[in-house]
Amino acid sequence: MVWSPGDQIVLREVWDGKLWAVRPVTVVRDDPELIALYLPIGTAWKRPKKPDDSMIRMPSEEWVLSDDIWRGKSVLHLITSGAAHAVWAMWNQTREFLGWYVNLQEPVRRSRVGFDYMDQMLDLVTSPDLTSWRWKDEEELDEEVQCGLVTPEQADEVRREGDRVLELIRNKASPFGDGWEHWRPDPTWPLPGFPEGWDRVDLSSR
Repeated sequence: MVWSPGDQIVLREVWDGKLWAVRPVTVVRDDPELIALYLPIGTAWKRPKKPDDSMIRMPSEEWVLSDDIWRGKSVLHLITSGAAHAVWAMWNQTREFLGWYVNLQEPVRRSRVGFDYMDQMLDLVTSPDLTSWRWKDEEELDEEVQCGLVTPEQADEVRREGDRVLELIRNKASPFGDGWEHWRPDPTWPLPGFPEGWDRVDLSSR
């Protein structure tokens, strides 16, 4: 299924056939070159917690989905077809551009209700003008290896993907140099919600 601008779908993290997180988004673009999905401040979403309602950082223990509200920043997810990362363009409540965030993750897979993937812990955070950057959650990736959630070889590939994105940042290549920081959502779009079937996962999904 190919989605149209304005469609409301869900961006889901899936681990071992079980939902880890579910974020409703509005489709901005969906074509062979780029998928662009908008997650505004105020959106209701599902996040993982331990059954006792305490926080959980990785799927090494039992978890349940908990209701939450997306706060702090609106995010435009920019996903190149087949890429093992997503570039986030971020704005605050007053539409001030906050900068770029690179989420290293599995390539997205299409589902009946949107796109599925799993986060791979390591991230990159850049300044709005792309002149500075830093790694984020390096220790969490190492901990995933120690817990046996990923292999050392898989972790090395995640780091290599991060290095490849760094070259895009240094060269201000697409999508960083495409002017997305000036993008504005359609003011008639409501907050995205959960489509029917959002909680049904294909058992072949990770």
